[in-house]
Parts: sequence; C-alpha cells; structure tokens
Amino acid sequence: MTLVPARRMRRLLAAYALALFVPALLTSCGGYGNVYYGTAVLTMSDVSGGFSGFSSYIVNIDSITLTRNDGLVAYPLSQPETVDLVKLHDVAELVEAPAVPVGTYTSISVTLDYSAPFITVDVNGVPTTANVVSPAGLAVGAFTVTVTFDPSNQLVINGGTTVRLAVDLNLAASNTIDYATSPPTVTVQPFVSATIQPADSTVLRAGGNFVVSQPASNSYIVNVRPFVDLVSSLGALTVNTSASTYFNINGTTYTGAAGLAAMSKLEVSMPVTTYGTLGDFSTITPTFNATAVYAGSAVHSPLADDLEGTVAAVSGDTLTLHGDTYVTRVGVPGYLSSVPVTVGSGTTITEDGVVKSGLTPQAISVGQVIEIEGQGVADTNGNLTMDATAGAIRLQPTPLWGTLNSAAAGSMSLNVLSLGSFEPAAFNFAGTGTSTANDAAPGDYLVDTGALDESATPAGTLVEAVGLVTPFGSAPPDFSTASVTLGSATPQTLVVEWGNGGAASPFSSASSTGLVVDLGNANLEASNHYIATGPQRVALTTLAASPMIVFATGVPISLSVGNDSAVSSFNTGAGFAAALATTLNGTNLVYRLVCVGQYSGATNTFTATAVAVNLQTTS
Repeated sequence: MTLVPARRMRRLLAAYALALFVPALLTSCGGYGNVYYGTAVLTMSDVSGGFSGFSSYIVNIDSITLTRNDGLVAYPLSQPETVDLVKLHDVAELVEAPAVPVGTYTSISVTLDYSAPFITVDVNGVPTTANVVSPAGLAVGAFTVTVTFDPSNQLVINGGTTVRLAVDLNLAASNTIDYATSPPTVTVQPFVSATIQPADSTVLRAGGNFVVSQPASNSYIVNVRPFVDLVSSLGALTVNTSASTYFNINGTTYTGAAGLAAMSKLEVSMPVTTYGTLGDFSTITPTFNATAVYAGSAVHSPLADDLEGTVAAVSGDTLTLHGDTYVTRVGVPGYLSSVPVTVGSGTTITEDGVVKSGLTPQAISVGQVIEIEGQGVADTNGNLTMDATAGAIRLQPTPLWGTLNSAAAGSMSLNVLSLGSFEPAAFNFAGTGTSTANDAAPGDYLVDTGALDESATPAGTLVEAVGLVTPFGSAPPDFSTASVTLGSATPQTLVVEWGNGGAASPFSSASSTGLVVDLGNANLEASNHYIATGPQRVALTTLAASPMIVFATGVPISLSVGNDSAVSSFNTGAGFAAALATTLNGTNLVYRLVCVGQYSGATNTFTATAVAVNLQTTS
C-alpha cells in the first residue's frame, strides 16, 4: 500500500499550478504508474441544528484519510486540528483544499480525539462543564469513524479539477445529555457522515493566510488554515470579490475595490477569514465567492487574545461576556462561562457588514454577540479578565428567537426564547432602556423590523430575527433587524432515542421513500423524541400520529446508517433502504435517529434532506 503524506501533496500542488499534468512517479498497489493530481475541497458542518443543548464541544480532529479503490491511502490533514463543533451549526467550515492523486475513493476516515475534551451543557442559561463518558460509563478516548461513500456517488478525483466532499459531524446523533446528574453527563457515540456534493449556495467560512492580491481579476489567493490553526497550509484557494464585498482589514472597513486595494498592502501570511460560497471547480485551484473578508488584526493579532461571546450585562465600562470562546495569542483555544471585559474610549468598535465609523462602546448592549481583541489576564485561580481599552470589538449579527405577541408595519413584540443562543435567564437587562421603565423585557421584547410588516402573522407564531441589539441605554426598540423568518421555514430537526440497549425494530415501516417511527416501541426514551424548531421542541407523542418521514427529492440528500466506527452513506432512498434492511437483521440495535428537514403539521410529514441512523456501539 502506498501512503501519500499531506506535506508532499502540497509541494506537488505548487508545482501543478505551474505545469498542469506534470507526472509524479508513484508506485501503488493498483499499479497506477504516472499519477496526476486533482483537488478535494473538504467542508465540515453539523447539519443537526444550533440547539443541541451544548454551549461548547471542543475536541481534536487527529486525522483525516481518504482510501482509494486500489488501497492507496491519502493523508490530506498535516496535523491535528482543535475544533468547537458547536461553531459548525450556523456556518460550515472549509477545512482544506489539498492536492489528491487522481482516482476513485471509496471512503473517508475521521479520527475524533476525546482524550481532553471541553464540553459544556447549557443548564438554564449557564454553560456547565459536563462529565463525558462512553456508553459503558468509562472515560472516552479516540474514535476513528470510517464512512463508506454511496457506491453510485463515490469521490472521483480527476486531474487538474476540483470536487467537493461534505462531512457532517452530527452532534444530535452522537450524544445523550443526562441533566439529572450533577454535573450533567454526556454519553458519546460519535456519528459522522460524508457525501460528494456540488458547489452550492451554502455559506462557508474559509480561514487562511494571505498569499497575493490580484486586482486585475478582483481576487486574492490564500492558503487554507481552518478553525484556530495558525500553522498549516492546507491547499490554495482563489477568492473572488465584487463591488459589494465587505472588508475589515486591521480594524478599518471598506467595500469593493477599495478593500481589495487595501488587501494588496498586507504582508504575506497575514491571517484572513472569508465568508461566502464555493465558486468554480474547473481547475485545480478552487474559487470562492466572498461576501465578507476579515484580515490582519481583525482576525488575529500575535499581540492580543481573542474572546467571542454574548453580552450578559453592562455596568459602566465593564461588559460581562457570557458563553465565551477564548483563543490565546498563540492559538490555544478554550471556553469560559463568563468573563468581565473592560472597554474605554480607546476601544475600536466596528459593525460586521457595515462600513461605519465613530462607533463607541455605548453601541454594545445586553444580548449582543461580539468578538474582542484584547489583553487576557488570568488570576491564580484561573479566572480570566479581558482588557479591551486599547483593543477592538466587532459587533456580530445576533440571532433572536421568540413567539410573536403582536406586530405592525415596521415593528413587532416578541416573547423571547433565545437571544444570542441563550435563554433570557442568562441576561441582566438593567440599563438597556432610556429609563428603568424602558429597560428591555423578554416577555415584551420590542423589535424594529424596518421595511418589514409582520402584522398578518398570527400571535404565538415562532419567528427568528437576525440583527443587532439597540445601543445600551437607548431602548426602545430593543433590537433592530432586516430579517424575519417564520420558524416553520427554517431547517428543523427530528430526534428519536431508544434506551435499554436500543431498538431492534424501531420503525413500523421503512422503504425507499421514507420511514415511520414506531412510537409504541417499549424502548422509546420518554423525553428524547421530538421535532425541534430553533429552541422550541414538540414531543412526537403529542402529535395525532407518528409523522411520515419522507426523503426529499430534487435536492442532494444524505442518508446514513452505522455506528461509532463504521458508517455507510447514501444519496438515494433505494440504496439507504436496502442497507437499512440488511442492517436491522435482529443483531443490530438502533440508538438514535436524527433527521434534518422540514415538518408540515397539515400533513404530519417530515421531509428530510439528511437522515442519520446511529446504531448502538458494540464496544
């Protein structure tokens, strides 16, 4: 068997950019002889939704390997990556774009290392460190999950072109949270799926280090560095910009050509984070279409630490930041429940996506999601404080979920269920209003909807808004948004768990078109069978009947069955149904079912674009 190290592949990628189809003499089990290269763009997400119960889920990805149909193994990941899987809910990550030998690859293996996890559970708005165990109640180590691709949709690498491989690290399918213990117990049975997908409109985050600006083509080139990695270079990426692309470069904001001109002044290897969508795959260097670009100290400074979280309280010049992802200046990540942050007149404030100057710390109010560059100091007990008086703060788009009280043209009142991913109990709203009487009230949270009119939406309807909290001391309104989405129009998640070792016959019917869960199964967990829409859950047993789960048509779908070591993924209902029938032969028990899609109450039908059937582990 021939092993292809990642570092060697990246050296070959540079040569390939100069001379397409330069032969490399490699010997393989299958006798390929002269081997050429293409690019595999690997993206990673958690499609199961942003309300899995976790406030952090930090583990290591130790390795990623691809196995070709002749046995050759490619190693596209050069070193372990530390990742908070909670961050993969809202925005998928472009992990790497490495050169890979041409051929047909039948599987991918991902090693998840739980040797030193940092997993916290949201308990009534308080991130609480969990006790992480295996199904046997033992300490958890590393899991290598091998995902076999659909035989009719395998990873085919052609010379000089690019193909996308989408990996799903499914938190909802991989974990059970027991809130009855103190601290909460998380039982881990990892579930990974993977499928070959076309470039689509999914918003991705692409981290990297700057290589060169190309003003003539309105683009720049980066080498990919995912997550909080400050070292690796995992393939080249050409980033296309437009007149509407937003730039934040070292704390100064631009739009369009002015931003690209400022990019050309960056030093090589400066950190760059780009948000946007995948572009052209016709060459070995994939393209990416940027909507927002952050570069230099707007991403990371070797002289500052990074803190991201939700403002829980404001008192004078001190912000209390809640649910905090912390990355030291040397790139070591962590998570903290609460951190006091000092701001001042020297703090640079910017608003993501908006070219605006003159913002002061008063722009920051309770419930706002922010990212801070400052000086972190830990005391002898490990308690962290952050000094941002000479630092920088970015106001980020903040998600708001609630049920509608009432609405008129340009405004609405919500009963808040979640603000910045935490329930109202996490916040102290004192001082948010022009007077005490005007302080924000979660039960009557006033939202400026601008040109939107939700007056025809019935009271009690679950809605999601994304926007900014009103500057401190300025409410009402409490929040402003240009985006309101009915909960029923957002992706929803159906979750079912079986206890007592699992269920041998969990479905009353299963075919190439869909599934029906047997809600009468004796092993059905009493509290773990529901449809989640944002933070709102509806128990399946409260419905008139068990909903019909149908597989979506006309769009790419991912249907997978397996356990914490081997998973088979399919892109058709027929292939999945056949595998499921073979698997559920009386010897395998189903632990969890997670479906992602949309539920129709009118027809009691859940149309799924992704299905994960996690079998009870045998270890």
